[in-house]
Amino acid sequence: MNPDGSVNAAGLSQGLSLAPFRASRPHGSPEHIASLLCPPYDVIDAAQKAELLRANPDNAVGVILPDPTPEGYRRAAQDLTRRVHDGLYAVDDAPALYVYEMSDGDQHTTRGLVGAVELRDPADGVVLPHENTMAGPVADRLELMTATDSDLEPIYLVYDGGGPASGVTRGVDSAEPLAQATTPDGITHRLWAVTDRDAHAAVSDDLAGRRALIADGHHRYATYRERQRRRRGIDGPGPWDRGLALLVDSTDYGPQVHAIHRVIPGLSFADAVERLGGLGHAEMLDTARSSENPAPPPEADGMRGFAVVVTDGGQTALLTDPDGTLRRAAQRPGDVPALSGLDVTVLHRGLIERAWGVVDDVDTVKYAHSVDEAIRDARDSGGIAVLLRATPVAAVTAVAAAGARMPRKSTLFTPKPASGLLIRRLIDQDG
Repeated sequence: MNPDGSVNAAGLSQGLSLAPFRASRPHGSPEHIASLLCPPYDVIDAAQKAELLRANPDNAVGVILPDPTPEGYRRAAQDLTRRVHDGLYAVDDAPALYVYEMSDGDQHTTRGLVGAVELRDPADGVVLPHENTMAGPVADRLELMTATDSDLEPIYLVYDGGGPASGVTRGVDSAEPLAQATTPDGITHRLWAVTDRDAHAAVSDDLAGRRALIADGHHRYATYRERQRRRRGIDGPGPWDRGLALLVDSTDYGPQVHAIHRVIPGLSFADAVERLGGLGHAEMLDTARSSENPAPPPEADGMRGFAVVVTDGGQTALLTDPDGTLRRAAQRPGDVPALSGLDVTVLHRGLIERAWGVVDDVDTVKYAHSVDEAIRDARDSGGIAVLLRATPVAAVTAVAAAGARMPRKSTLFTPKPASGLLIRRLIDQDG
């Protein structure tokens, strides 16, 4: 909806639209709520899932990450219904925009609005993806969303704000939060509900001329849109025209951005260096330095051009592209400058595909969210870890605004919203 209340010919808002909704959410003491929360589905492994359920069988992980079978999805739906029926989750009476804060103490605080974002085609330039998606995770999330008829986890959006919507997020400081919990990672989560209609209108007017970047949740957003396509074909317009989202003003309470590292099982360190040929330059790092600080060395942070660290947990090298040969090898016709020069682009196209001759798919190239995890996985698989620098938010936004896509799993925005704190059941929404 425009500031004047108008919509375009397709019935869509001209810009970003975040609507209030009725949430299902846990209530009780901070300790109780914390025992029900979990990280997002795509960063939980089998051991962590089992640990969360041992601590509390009602942890949200049982709903957001069921066995990927028809029976598993059915049980997740039954479990969610039971939690609401038994009062473990309360359904709020009035639609609200929720102010959600994540803080690690004195170091960093992220705060944003949780609401139901209007789903848009990327070509509209309103909700901007920056990564490609994979069919498997979308199929899994679609089965789960269909079975539960719910949005179980918010996608993560960032935008350049500074307007009235950001004022709403700041305006809750004098009020007691609805819920508070500190998760095992040390993040304190606080939640407030904004039910005032004037505040809702101010947010709507402010966002109408803005656009947002998908920081995290590309597969969930793709799933939202596929669910919308299917439901509209049967039932017409409805609550499936929106999806649960956390919207953060990057100029006010913005997130931190980290790299997601790569692991290539079976590729030895020696082969990785030897196969460079004339593509790039390898500088060996001494053993003491690599064991104590295997991440990209401090001087790499200020280096121009491509720079990654390759290690098998014993030997380590800094790979660079001093004359631009590797970057040129990675370029494709029609590339936008914002994309072709990124470390992650040059890595996938120039090193993985061209120099190393590795098939670039999810079965061959693995991902790790920390340096320790990457090195451990490299050792366990007889391969190498490729440690990347973080891509700046401005560079990610430039890629998305140009309509381009970064390689999958290119960025890690933190802190991540806790799953299980807010759920949007479609049955509880007005439309």
